[in-house]
Amino acid sequence: MARKVRRVRYTLDTKGVKTLPKEEIVAILRGADDLIMRGGRTLLAKVLKGSREKKILELTLDKSPVYGFYKHLPVEQILARIDWVILEGYLDLEYDYRLPLLVYTGKGWQIEKDTYSDELLRGFDEMINSGADYFNMRYLKDKNRELIWMLLDKVETSGDRRYIPILEAWEKIDYRKVRKRIRHVIDHLNRGTS
Repeated sequence: MARKVRRVRYTLDTKGVKTLPKEEIVAILRGADDLIMRGGRTLLAKVLKGSREKKILELTLDKSPVYGFYKHLPVEQILARIDWVILEGYLDLEYDYRLPLLVYTGKGWQIEKDTYSDELLRGFDEMINSGADYFNMRYLKDKNRELIWMLLDKVETSGDRRYIPILEAWEKIDYRKVRKRIRHVIDHLNRGTS
C-alpha cells in the first residue's frame, strides 16, 4: 500500500505590496534561474538577501548576479515581493514529491530569457575587450535552446563583426542545430548587412 505524501504547505502573502518596479521583477526572475525545480521561495529570498548560509555557499548561489540585491531588506519583505511576482504570474510553484519548487511561467521566462541573453552578450564584450585570442565556449553548450536563439539573434542584429572569433570558437563545440545557426550568424556578419 502506498504511503500518502505529505506536501509542504505554503501561503502566498504580499504583505501589502501592490506593485514592483521592473528592475525588481527582473532581479527576482534572475535569482530564480538557478533554483528552477531545485529550490523554493525561501531559498530565493536568502539568495536575494545575500545570506552566507552554508547551503547557499555549497550550491554556489552566492555567484548569482543578483546575490544580495535586497541586502537592505528583511527576509519577510523579500518573501512578500517574491509572492507578488508569483501572484502576478511571472513565477509559479510546482510540487516535486513533497516540496513546492519554483518554475517560470511563459510571461516570466520571456523576461528572464531577455535578461540572461543580455548578460551573456555583455560577457562576449568582456571577452573581446580583454584581448583574449582563445575563447572557451563550453559554458554555453547545454544552455536552454530558446535562450541561445535569442542570444544569437542579438549578435546578428548587432552587426558587430568583432563577435566572429567568439562565434567560430563556439561553433566548434556545440550541437549540430546550434552550429548551423551560429554559421548563419557568422555569414550574416561577414556580409555586413543588418
